[in-house]
Amino acid sequence: MEDDKLAADEERRALQHESVKAQVEADVNAEIADRAERTTPTEARKMENIAGEFRGKAINEVVETEREVETGRSMARISQVVDYIFYIIYALLALRLVLALLAARRNAGFTQLIYGITDPLYAPFRGIVAEPTAEGGYRLALSVVLAIVVYALLHAGINGLLRLVAHRKTQV
Repeated sequence: MEDDKLAADEERRALQHESVKAQVEADVNAEIADRAERTTPTEARKMENIAGEFRGKAINEVVETEREVETGRSMARISQVVDYIFYIIYALLALRLVLALLAARRNAGFTQLIYGITDPLYAPFRGIVAEPTAEGGYRLALSVVLAIVVYALLHAGINGLLRLVAHRKTQV
């Protein structure tokens, strides 16, 4: 009989122990959940500081990107102007070459206009190479061809420099 009482008492204590254990576990879990939902003023300040740093970095990145895009646009516009100027130079020098090949009369108004405009562009190249002349005044103006080649190289160099300046820098 005493064994039955002892066994029943032991069973009751085990159930009571499990009940207390479950209650303590529930209280601890509730406290953890409650603590997770609440932030202390110190934690709130830390979170605000971190959020402020992220906002500042994002704003700085946008400003820097806009600046780079604007620089790229400016360089593209400058490149277009440079291209236009060089295309005019090529066209004028090509006209001078054609006039020389066709033995155009020097006293004609159009010939004088083209020669007058292109003389400053052609002057550094005049006399560098011999210019073969055929009967009738037809002349192969190799100096004009050389001038066009040099201006094309200069044009390519300037555009390459503009691309270097406008090149957007990326960070990983």
